[in-house]
Amino acid sequence: MTQIDKFTDVDKLAVSTIRLLAVDQVASANSGHPGAPLGMAPAAHVLFTQMRMNPKNPDWINRDRFVLSNGHAVALLYSMLHLSGYNYSIEDLKQFRHLNSKTPGHPEFELEGVEVTTGPLGQGISSAVGLAIAQANLAATYNKPDFVLSDNYTYVFLGDGCLEEGISSEASSLAGHLRLGNLIAIYDDNKITIDGATNVSFEEDVAKRYEAYGWEVLYVENGNEDLNGIYNAIQQAKLSKDKPTLIKMSTTIGFGSLAAGSHAVHGSPLKPDDIKQLRTKFGFDPNTSFTVPQEVYDLYQRKVVTPGQQAEDDWNKLFASYEKKYPDYAACLSRRLRGELPEGWESKLPTYTPADSAIATRKTSEIALDAIHSIPEVLGGSADLTPSNLTRWKEAVDFQPPSTGLGDYSGKYIRFGVREHAMGAIINGISAYGANYKPYAGTFLNFVSYAAGALRLSALSGHPVIWVATHDSIGVGEDGPTHQPIETLAHFRALPNVHVWRPADGNETSAAYKVALSSKTSPSILALSRQNLPQLEGSSIEKASKGGYILNDVSNPDIIFVATGSEVSLAVETSKQLAAKNIKARVVSMPDMLTFDRQPEDYRLSVLPDSVPILSVEVLTTFGWGKYAHQSFGLDRFGASGPAPSVFKKFEFVPEGLASRAEKTIAFYKGKEVISPLRKPF
Repeated sequence: MTQIDKFTDVDKLAVSTIRLLAVDQVASANSGHPGAPLGMAPAAHVLFTQMRMNPKNPDWINRDRFVLSNGHAVALLYSMLHLSGYNYSIEDLKQFRHLNSKTPGHPEFELEGVEVTTGPLGQGISSAVGLAIAQANLAATYNKPDFVLSDNYTYVFLGDGCLEEGISSEASSLAGHLRLGNLIAIYDDNKITIDGATNVSFEEDVAKRYEAYGWEVLYVENGNEDLNGIYNAIQQAKLSKDKPTLIKMSTTIGFGSLAAGSHAVHGSPLKPDDIKQLRTKFGFDPNTSFTVPQEVYDLYQRKVVTPGQQAEDDWNKLFASYEKKYPDYAACLSRRLRGELPEGWESKLPTYTPADSAIATRKTSEIALDAIHSIPEVLGGSADLTPSNLTRWKEAVDFQPPSTGLGDYSGKYIRFGVREHAMGAIINGISAYGANYKPYAGTFLNFVSYAAGALRLSALSGHPVIWVATHDSIGVGEDGPTHQPIETLAHFRALPNVHVWRPADGNETSAAYKVALSSKTSPSILALSRQNLPQLEGSSIEKASKGGYILNDVSNPDIIFVATGSEVSLAVETSKQLAAKNIKARVVSMPDMLTFDRQPEDYRLSVLPDSVPILSVEVLTTFGWGKYAHQSFGLDRFGASGPAPSVFKKFEFVPEGLASRAEKTIAFYKGKEVISPLRKPF
């Protein structure tokens, strides 16, 4: 490739401006990380001045994506967004890390110009793989030989910390297998982490590792100053159509600072005398701050803002022509860009009656997926558990590089491999891409815990991803306590903004998919049984879509059972035994607490009222059930290995065991005032 020398003194002034804006933000907050921005400012300038984006419409679908995986360097990103014409003022930069500012201490998805939330190291590069997958799928679905609607790149900055976290290895391995040539990562090789020099803990040959993953690896020896070298490496990377690229860029952390090259400059503001000498060194007045020369603004207007607006204008004209030639494809893409699902899609969801056979909810999930997979934005797969999760519909095409013969990029089933944590971050990236993608991921419920870090970011960022989490309890049986989740649902129910569904039958499974796919801001976990469960009298999609409802009712109940999943049918059977003793039990199914909590108070109190003792029943930890029940029957220990019926009997999750506890609960509360646990003073 021809080497290009294209940078002027104004570009060098822009780099110095970026460095000082980052330093000033950290100094203003008296908190933050100046070291990485000082080292990576040249790469940021070169990259942003050749990326395709329209700051006046940050959501334009064919923009290039930028992910700051080493999110502690976010002062660098805010500097770039300000200069590039996004809605970040100098005053916003001055409010860095202040409460309620637009410039928090790490990138957050809801902020303009921030593609994914980063901070926990390794999440950014892993989510970027999802962004790249989404682009490849969108292009393969809608591009035509004479119309290229999607061809954007995903760029990532990352550091040693990201590379040390195992999630980045999982995701990068998959990206190499998938041959994602639209993914370009720039590695800030400054040889420093918080503890000091990287040689105290990290000596591996990163380049060889990434070559082994199937990546192209390029080098920039002087990332501190060689703008042309950075530019040429990026251009070379863009020519690699069948491999992602890692650009290994050597920099000095804290470049220009008196503490340059040491871990002291990583996470603490520079001292005032250091800032003054730095400003003087870069040709700025040492007694000013937050200074941007007009010629720097002009450069960004010329190189970023104007070409970005033109690029979107050209795309809009292209799409107008596309609409005439491919009206059906255009209408589908337009709908997706509006964030709408196909009209009447819910009618495809299966319904059940008690006359239908008892089947596992992992099977009713498969039936639901088979019914709705034609929705173009549904895209997902499993962590090497496809036959167990039942996540692949009939006739599915795998998302694979076409050259492998295993599928193509228009395929909608992803073989994630045994990579749960990366899978979670990747589906976050797919969701964040736009085009209304509804990604899902399959594994055993117990192993969603491996992806807890990514799922937490799903909830924090509002990505409506879906986890198909089978093998939901001691019903796993012979696999034993290593595979039997006990605490998992309590963990994820404790996360704000997460739907945690544990359906009791096919109608409740369909309701879970209805709510999960309709959600725009909340992720969902579907905890599904391995063992067969009966189709229940009184269940329906409509009722279950409220999160909790009365399944079986009686007048003036003596006790209320509130249960989930396989224990709902147990509660129904137990209520029949109690009826023979003239003990009346209402059965409430609570498939999703978050959805129930969002119902009006009068509805919730009609389900779990005053004056009746409430006993929760779930073959998982009782932790958290005090919000809904006076007493709880659960499993506050690990499970056991053996046939599922034997394990349930061992822990007394049989009608006799529940009936005994119900009678004791009734006796305990007899003659006492019983107030619904839902009633709170504030």
